[in-house]
Amino acid sequence: MSPMFVNLPVTDLERAKAFYTAVGFTINPTFTDHNAACVVVEEGHNYFMILVREFFQTFTDLPIGDPTTAVSAATAIFLDSREAVDRTVADGLAAGGSEAQPPSDLGFMYQRQLTDPDGNVLEFGYMDPVAAEQGPAAYMAQQAGER
Repeated sequence: MSPMFVNLPVTDLERAKAFYTAVGFTINPTFTDHNAACVVVEEGHNYFMILVREFFQTFTDLPIGDPTTAVSAATAIFLDSREAVDRTVADGLAAGGSEAQPPSDLGFMYQRQLTDPDGNVLEFGYMDPVAAEQGPAAYMAQQAGER
């Protein structure tokens, strides 16, 4: 699979780097300078490029939206456990993030929404391995069989 990069505009690069490292990601210094930082979500596969707004603007002629007033995307990242989701969100809140929505618990899937200090929305979640592999109906059937 080819690597995926999600580009996010930020107002304060150092604050954004501190936030993203607080939630457990790392910064790749080879692709980081005064305009941008490469946030490693999953080595070899998934990355955020956090770009100061002025630099981000050089990639488009369209105006850059303000994610604090109008959400245009939410990036979902699934972790290995519900506890990891809660720990990651707690770390993000301590690093200046916010949580506008209550957690969503569907039994087979648990998600929490974390907004970074610039208003970009991240959703951290956990999905039961049976549901992830076979779908929610298989998970529900498994749960019914255990009762």
